[in-house]
Amino acid sequence: MKKDLPQNIVQDIAIAVALEREDIELKIWYVYLINLKKVAIENVLITSRGYGEKNGEKVKTSTLRHMFPKVESGKSVLVEPIDEQTFGLANEYWLSYYIDGNIYDKKFIFLPESIIDSNFIKLPVLNKPGVMIL
Repeated sequence: MKKDLPQNIVQDIAIAVALEREDIELKIWYVYLINLKKVAIENVLITSRGYGEKNGEKVKTSTLRHMFPKVESGKSVLVEPIDEQTFGLANEYWLSYYIDGNIYDKKFIFLPESIIDSNFIKLPVLNKPGVMIL
């Protein structure tokens, strides 16, 4: 039964959207996984998708899957580039990983219009401006 499964709570793991580079005509954005734990995480799987409404019509992006064998403590990995046009959608990242043979998972959702300058922080580990969900 579900009640018999351990409640493995995801902590000290973040998904971040970082402003990688900016010039007059273009901004380049990337999504990162940041491991703020004191231990490595293994067999990391991230699925990403966008959904919502644009101009009164329902919109869905493709679902992408990313696998990383190991993310060391205090390190980050580049998950994917992200297009600014999707910032008006909900951008969902479903993360699963293992520590000592135990599985952990969590869904991170950047709500529409949440990736904006007023929400920017200096991202830990990356030292870049962006938005992060812990």
